[in-house]
Amino acid sequence: MDLVRLICAILLPPLGVFLQVGLGGAFWLNILLTLLGYIPGIIHAVWIIARR
Repeated sequence: MDLVRLICAILLPPLGVFLQVGLGGAFWLNILLTLLGYIPGIIHAVWIIARR
């Protein structure tokens, strides 16, 4: 399942975070980071998925 989350995190970072933590603060932070720049959103999403 982590492989699916990582693929989602690369293609659409907020989806990967949503699959990991739901609609929490990390999800909204990832949306903000993705809007500010696609790469920071990917880095944050991979970090959230790898941390748990």
